[in-house]
Amino acid sequence: MRITTWNVNGLRAALRKGFARHVERIAPDVLLLQEIRALPEQLPGEWVNPRGWYVHWHPAERKGYSGVAIWSRHRFEVLGTGINEPDPEGRILQARVKGVRVVNVYLPSGSSSEDRQKIKEDLWMARFLPWAEPYTQRDEPVVLGGDFNIAHTEKDIFYARGNEKNSGFLPHERQWMTDLLATGWNDLVRHHFGDVHGPYSWWSNRGRARELDRGWRIDYLLGNAAVATQFRNAAVHREAGLTVSDHAPVSIDLECNPRST
Repeated sequence: MRITTWNVNGLRAALRKGFARHVERIAPDVLLLQEIRALPEQLPGEWVNPRGWYVHWHPAERKGYSGVAIWSRHRFEVLGTGINEPDPEGRILQARVKGVRVVNVYLPSGSSSEDRQKIKEDLWMARFLPWAEPYTQRDEPVVLGGDFNIAHTEKDIFYARGNEKNSGFLPHERQWMTDLLATGWNDLVRHHFGDVHGPYSWWSNRGRARELDRGWRIDYLLGNAAVATQFRNAAVHREAGLTVSDHAPVSIDLECNPRST
């Protein structure tokens, strides 16, 4: 089974830029979308319930902002939204697909203001770690996938020194990622690619960052121990990040339907 996460930076715009072509090429069984920035009724009619997919939308209450969705080639059970409470920004959506629990995650960015950084830290980071930890103890395979808006180590960002005081690479944010992994989550993409720089999944629109691959790795697919035993491959589909969104899709393959990347 191939699970792909993709921050599409606005689904309506992504559809105009070749989203469908890239999804067909990547061929995920489960697709976790973040930053859809649309209510279902705002999408072109054929994309509200796209042919060949089972879909659940979890948009933000505010139009044109945030929101996540899960698309699957297989029927699935929706298990909940948010962190045990209302989720008006549309940031967490859980489902069970063919025996695998998938948790679609879109943690806030704090780069726009001090207030948003405080929301990121106090309302999300502080609550997310204790909420996510119990899933590491389950026999059920669980995947946390999405845009965490944090680059974990210096290998996950092209220009580490110049970003040490920027949201997404602050020391306490990086420590938070370390603490999250220490509870029993496995960074499956890092495991696959090893101790190398990148592969990056987000690029600034400034300068030639995309062209020169000067990016950040902030999109993750994390698995508990049950998933780690099924894990086979990972891929970052950079081409789609260059043409459709400022993020690249990121995929993992689990042994229940192994594929090459």
